[in-house]
Amino acid sequence: MRISGFASGMDIDTIVKDLMKAERMPMNKLTQQKQLLEWKRDDYRDLNKLLTDFRNLSFDMTLQRTYSQKQVSTSNTKVSAVASSTAGNGSYTISNVKLATESSKSSSGIITDQASFDSDKSIWEQRDLLDNWTTNTSSTYAGGELESKTGFIQLDGLVAANKMPNTITGQRMVDGSLTSFTYNLGEDVTLDEKSGRLVFKEPLEAGSTIQGFTYENYQSSLSITTYDETGKELKGEFILTGSKTMNQLMSEISSSPIGVTAFYDNYSGELKLTRKDAGALVGVDGKSFAISDGFFKDYLKLDDTEQTGQSATLDINGISTTRKSNTFSINGVTITLKEDMSETATITVNNDTDKTFGAIKNYIEKYNELITKISEKTSQAVYRDFKPLTDEERESLSEKQIEQWEEKAKSGLLKNDSILTSGLGQMRSNFYEPLAGASGVFNQLAQIGITTSVNYKDGGKLNINEEKLRQAIEKDPSSVMELFTATGSDNSSQGLARRLRESVGTTIQQIEARAGNTARTNQQFTIGRELTNVDQRISIFEMRLQQKEDRYWRQFTAMEKAINVSNQQSMQLMSQFYNNG
Repeated sequence: MRISGFASGMDIDTIVKDLMKAERMPMNKLTQQKQLLEWKRDDYRDLNKLLTDFRNLSFDMTLQRTYSQKQVSTSNTKVSAVASSTAGNGSYTISNVKLATESSKSSSGIITDQASFDSDKSIWEQRDLLDNWTTNTSSTYAGGELESKTGFIQLDGLVAANKMPNTITGQRMVDGSLTSFTYNLGEDVTLDEKSGRLVFKEPLEAGSTIQGFTYENYQSSLSITTYDETGKELKGEFILTGSKTMNQLMSEISSSPIGVTAFYDNYSGELKLTRKDAGALVGVDGKSFAISDGFFKDYLKLDDTEQTGQSATLDINGISTTRKSNTFSINGVTITLKEDMSETATITVNNDTDKTFGAIKNYIEKYNELITKISEKTSQAVYRDFKPLTDEERESLSEKQIEQWEEKAKSGLLKNDSILTSGLGQMRSNFYEPLAGASGVFNQLAQIGITTSVNYKDGGKLNINEEKLRQAIEKDPSSVMELFTATGSDNSSQGLARRLRESVGTTIQQIEARAGNTARTNQQFTIGRELTNVDQRISIFEMRLQQKEDRYWRQFTAMEKAINVSNQQSMQLMSQFYNNG
């Protein structure tokens, strides 16, 4: 029980708070230490993200495709071409083009009363227009005991009455006893064809049983098989339920991976299947399509007759040839024929120096951004008088003042950090060292226009002589690529991108060992263990503070009680003196 100043007239609550402020000073130092560790960890991780991004970019710069981009031009819009990085430089002439044609298959007959058939309505609703579409798909109702009272049972799919058994048998629960029954279809039980429900004239109680039975529903399995350039089968399987519309079936076929466009014409009642890829794409039997029996053939009137696609014919560099498709490849160049053409089109393939130049320039710029960030962090001023703010100090400051204070408090946390300065030094040395064993005309970056800034304040940033770099790429692109991508057994014989990737990777590992990452627990990195230790010390100190605060209150409460007793005794004495007088 705490008594606050009733007898003494003292503001004990304020006195205790002031005493605890002094006692809490070591705690404030611990919380400030924790905040500094968290800021330092976050600074490390921010830089590590930049290092990781640069390492990934360095990997891209070790790939041949970065330096082997090709530029393709065509003299005629009736032909287009794209080149892979492995394509050789040169030119091709294309003339006397006759495009490949697509294979197609059309229905040889029409749907009964096609004027009444609606491709947006379900096929089940219009089954009488499909010569009374029937099916041999058999389904089973398992039967069994009913768990609750019900007036119907649900069947699978759309079912017509002539596809059902004439009677439904079972046992129904009446006054707690089972009685056998036989219901006639259409009398005691009716079929709702649209919903697939068997509806009982009188609901069956829970505990009743129904004997299982088989029936046929409106559902068919369909398949279409096509072939690629090598004759390999591309097979599409489709399930046609009565609830589907013709348009839905056409959409499923057209969006499947078999490469067919399906179209149904309401006006003529004709179905047409057309290969999306032109050319003589046929199987071993010389056919472009294989259609399953059943719905396709019996009701949509598709037979084995087809219009087989023809190969493209053309002259390439004066040589008459054929291609199965209008798109084909020659030595890494993919050519697409767009129109029949009697004239000549010239396709020219050259190195795309702009893309190579852009990739190298971007890499150097990202390097400059990286070392600028690291240099800034390792050279920041340290403001020792600016400690992390306590909660009480924050209450007395504005948001702007807090921001300005913390900017100085965070400054210099990584000043002269050994991991970062060592990593920065290694990256710089990677640029200075020539490429040992270079097979091309260039063995040093300065030879292609990439040099270190003469201003020492730049921290080793690189400058690019763009004209010189472009000239080097045009003169010997392979040698430029080797400067960045060369493989070797040691650092001196490796290309710049490989060196930097290795150096940056080492720095990333060292930072993660000290500051961790989001996937690591505190016990798995140095700062995390320090934070855990500080948290434990804070927890112990908070217990001590609570004990001290309780002790102060006990002492002041005892004082209040003693003063109160003294006051009572004094009043009694004065009362006796007054009475005796």
